[in-house]
Amino acid sequence: MNTRELFAEEARSERPDLARMCLLLAAEADPELDERAMDEAEIELDRLAGMLPYGLRDARAWASAVTELLGGRLGFHGTPNDYDRLSSSLLHEVLRRRRGLPILLSVVWLEVARRAGAPVYGLGLPGHFVVGFGDPEDSVVVDPFAGGASLGAGPAELASSPKTPARTLDIVLRILNNIRAWASSRPEQSGVALWALDLSLLLPSHPASLRYERARLLVERGAFREGAAELEAYAEVMDAVDAATAARIRGEAVAARALLN
Repeated sequence: MNTRELFAEEARSERPDLARMCLLLAAEADPELDERAMDEAEIELDRLAGMLPYGLRDARAWASAVTELLGGRLGFHGTPNDYDRLSSSLLHEVLRRRRGLPILLSVVWLEVARRAGAPVYGLGLPGHFVVGFGDPEDSVVVDPFAGGASLGAGPAELASSPKTPARTLDIVLRILNNIRAWASSRPEQSGVALWALDLSLLLPSHPASLRYERARLLVERGAFREGAAELEAYAEVMDAVDAATAARIRGEAVAARALLN
């Protein structure tokens, strides 16, 4: 199977593997990330987990130990400049550079801590992503982007938001959304936006609007026939929801086909 087939298979498994999905995702951006390189990234996560002390019991001890290792000794953290790099959304590059976006640094924290047996979970906040240790209702929350700094009582977003652990597939979709956002401001990177959309659509649950976004992107890239066909297919879906919107989308499909002449 190719990487997309493996990605789709993992997404539909009973317990999707977060690290595996992040690496399969990254393979779309980096042709050199083959099976061997993915294994090496997994081995690195295992190695980092093996550097944590044994016998830790409570959430605070786990949070302190993981933060001391990753954010302290090894220097994993983020900077504003990391938002400008696609590599900040690719797990193997984040492991190599020890820099990345909040959600990818959180993936490193999660995967290392889980491998060591810590009670850990990801927590999606508006515009940010952090990691919690212990019972979600009474946990210790740290910010990997800030090197694992404790949020304590936390910002208003943390105090007002339910501490619901993020599901693996929700984390993956959020990573793909970040990649699409990165590419959207860079017209020359429309190919990146396209594969991010393709992978998002392979997830069992995704916003239906992504089909429309993909169709429009195809037209923008000059694939007028394929884009028009997808616009028409999406219009059929919208017929039962919003007839006016469906009619508008059909108009876009007609315009796209006109560009073939």
